[in-house]
Amino acid sequence: MRAMILEQIKTPLRLKEVPIPLPIENELLIKISACAICRTDLHVIDGELPHPRLPLILGHQIVGKVEKVGETSKQFRVGDRVGVPWLGKTCGKCPYCKSDQENLCETALFTGYQIHGGLAEYCLADENFALRLPHAYDDISAAPLLCGGLVGYRAFRMTRDAKRIGFYGFGSSAHLLTQLALYLKKEIFAFTRPRDHRGQEFAKKLGAVWAGGSDELPDTLLDAAIIFAPVGALVPQALKSVRRGGIVVCAEIHMSDIPSFPYELLWGERVLRSVANLTRNDAREFLEIAPKVPIKAEITTYPLEKANEALENLRLGKIKGTAVIVP
Repeated sequence: MRAMILEQIKTPLRLKEVPIPLPIENELLIKISACAICRTDLHVIDGELPHPRLPLILGHQIVGKVEKVGETSKQFRVGDRVGVPWLGKTCGKCPYCKSDQENLCETALFTGYQIHGGLAEYCLADENFALRLPHAYDDISAAPLLCGGLVGYRAFRMTRDAKRIGFYGFGSSAHLLTQLALYLKKEIFAFTRPRDHRGQEFAKKLGAVWAGGSDELPDTLLDAAIIFAPVGALVPQALKSVRRGGIVVCAEIHMSDIPSFPYELLWGERVLRSVANLTRNDAREFLEIAPKVPIKAEITTYPLEKANEALENLRLGKIKGTAVIVP
């Protein structure tokens, strides 16, 4: 099969022919039809996430059909359509796994990081972590939901009953969660890169009540803010934007160092918290509500051999919405 391989960190992916893997035990062999990319892929390439499995096939927003099943597989049949997200496997035994916090399992394995991912024609997945997808979405439309949607949804839930919510970084997650927020009668304030007028217009088109640069503040204080960009300097800026008792959620898996800031920005019972990964319960909830909104991703497709071009465009902020690789 063809696959885009990361052989060393900080190097481009290489298109290679590799053997089609064989499923064992409860694994599924999936013929891939679409795989969305996100900033986590860049964090792996850049070495900001430590100790990836090398050589590695990236990609953790995978949609495809089951081609073969392992000998103990019981949940899926050949021909079933499935989604494969970032969370690839957990121990199932630790206190986190037993308390609906499997996203914090210390021995968890992640797709496109320790498990080969979806920038290829086939992949393997543990059937216990594969997802049934809503029929309302075709393969390409479903792929962006599997990280930008799922991890974004977990971050969104952390804002509790907030009415006015700021989104710092208006990429894949933010453009999906804006649609959910409006469905739930929230008000969204979009913070883009300074002078990114194109991104601000995109946010307003989706229904944001205000859009401006991340160096600006709206005229009203917010109830909560989610930081989707991997920029630590946005933390004090987001704290400035929220009211007393407000919440700032850091949604990225990696972020640059947070600069020191005066305690008064946090004082007033403001809350600063992170979000780590996702749980299967997040997936079930989000995939149930997404078709009701309906959430629709803005998508640019690339063939497999142009994955490096897609990743570079993502790095430069040239992609409106989400990029999807179609092998």
